[in-house]
Amino acid sequence: MTPFMTEDFLLDTEFSRRLYHDYAKEQPIFDYHCHLPPQQIAENYRFKNLYDIWLKGDHYKWRAMRTNGVAERLCTGDASDREKFAAWAATVPHTIGNPLYHWTHLELRRPFGITGKVLSPATADEIWDRCNALLAEERFSARGIMQQMNVKMVGTTDDPVDSLEHHAAVAKDASFTTKVLPSWRPDKAFNIEQATFSDYMATLGEVSDTDIRRFADLQSALTKRLDHFAAHGCKVSDHALDVVLFAEASEAELDSILARRLTGAVLSEREVAQFKTAVLVFLGAEYARRGWVQQYHIGALRNNNQRPVQAVRAGRWFRLHQRSADGGRAVEAAEQAE
Repeated sequence: MTPFMTEDFLLDTEFSRRLYHDYAKEQPIFDYHCHLPPQQIAENYRFKNLYDIWLKGDHYKWRAMRTNGVAERLCTGDASDREKFAAWAATVPHTIGNPLYHWTHLELRRPFGITGKVLSPATADEIWDRCNALLAEERFSARGIMQQMNVKMVGTTDDPVDSLEHHAAVAKDASFTTKVLPSWRPDKAFNIEQATFSDYMATLGEVSDTDIRRFADLQSALTKRLDHFAAHGCKVSDHALDVVLFAEASEAELDSILARRLTGAVLSEREVAQFKTAVLVFLGAEYARRGWVQQYHIGALRNNNQRPVQAVRAGRWFRLHQRSADGGRAVEAAEQAE
């Protein structure tokens, strides 16, 4: 019987095997969109155990665990690291047909070198111990793993208000040759309908030394932060768009929309669309002027079940893939029913 996940995984033809093994395999990695924490790279973080590196921040695994009936304390709660890992190991056999099944075993194969094993309750102890022993070695620090994997550049995911101090620290360290560059993720400045928008505008105004009252003030604040990102090597923007909206507005309308939202007013759908259109068009022109690449994540409908979202933390949980603008309506109906 052919073993699971050999060196030829997904390489079904002789031509594909030749292309990968003879040409692609040894090429360096340029990852222009990742969620690696810049602080961990700057500090060359040493991971405490397999949970710390693998499960602590992976909301895709948490979602599968929740779907499998795992209690929240074993996903993001107060259970021990070992208990949380055991819950994941018990979930993995139920993920066949989901990319998580393949990702899990690819991640165990590289960089941990675990082959011929399928993660399950029966193998959990052995895999936990083997990986933890490797993580105790210096070559399995945050930087060490990146060097093992021949990573030449990563683009992290960064908010316009971020200081980028950790990127600066990495750039100054000649002993580490991997480039760690920021990517501009302005969702919080874009999503005017969110309850946190006014507080975010206050923070953006503070870091940009701008009193944000009119739309031109917002443009000025964003321009200053774009310049800050550019000074730290940023070449890429990154937008999460639930749907792509377009509705034109005059400057006076935009000023009114922003001013009313900052005082707590609830905006109409059209006003939200007008604001988002104006911000997106403005930023698109700024990106073009700087020669930046634009990335769009379209249709990932986030925070779909507000009770657990608010009980945990908003932003990265309870997602759906939204095929059309009607996805949000379906979620609203489900929440009303609940």
